[in-house]
Amino acid sequence: MTRHETFDTSAISNAEFVLATDLDGTFLGGSEAARQKFYSWIESQRPRVGLIFVTGRDPGHIRDLIRKQGVPKPDFVVGDVGTTIASVDDDHFIVPIPELEAEIADAWNDAGTRVQAALRSAPGLRLQSSGFRYRVSYDMDPASFDASALDTVAGLGLDALVSADRYFDVLPKDVSKGPSLLRLLTHLGIDNRKVLVAGDTLNDLSMLTMGLPAVAVGNSEPALIEALEGHDHVHRAREEGVGGIAEAILHHKLYV
Repeated sequence: MTRHETFDTSAISNAEFVLATDLDGTFLGGSEAARQKFYSWIESQRPRVGLIFVTGRDPGHIRDLIRKQGVPKPDFVVGDVGTTIASVDDDHFIVPIPELEAEIADAWNDAGTRVQAALRSAPGLRLQSSGFRYRVSYDMDPASFDASALDTVAGLGLDALVSADRYFDVLPKDVSKGPSLLRLLTHLGIDNRKVLVAGDTLNDLSMLTMGLPAVAVGNSEPALIEALEGHDHVHRAREEGVGGIAEAILHHKLYV
């Protein structure tokens, strides 16, 4: 197998339960003891349990987590706030799947330079690494941020996403965690009813509101909880991080 040609879908496609989870504050949240207990449970249940990371983090960061920090290796990754859809090879490299990313690349249309030029003087935004393929991301200072930046991005035909009151992401139109996760699940032939999606900030909203069994873990951003009003399929967990995920698995009766 090369890093660019084939990947095995059989294990996760046949899994009895699939966890599609955000990382920071969610799968990486909770006490150290709770995390280790939950990670050990995940590993003990393979291949009956599938794992997909759905995160704003980039491939390099994800690889470091699973190689050096004891985080279970996912079967697939929806990274970069939904602009990367990838498998994970035996060496823990995150390998983009071209046929699933084609629409994302087309929607982005090499917009990085245009975005940076348009937002160069925008108050309250500090450019992050420019190495992302299909997004531009900023650290945001809410005290000095000018909401006109949202109009600037819309004028470019792109989407802006503010999360945790400190991140500002510019994404291809209609591309985010939810649509990209759904594209991956459809490609893998996974029954959505056996998938739990888990998150804690506004950049998780699009996947939490797809109608799949879902959980907003106990330490979720207040703006996310407000946005989830009326979405009764989303469990509002009491426990933080992995504790909230475990709580939701029982609540939704997904793996008993």
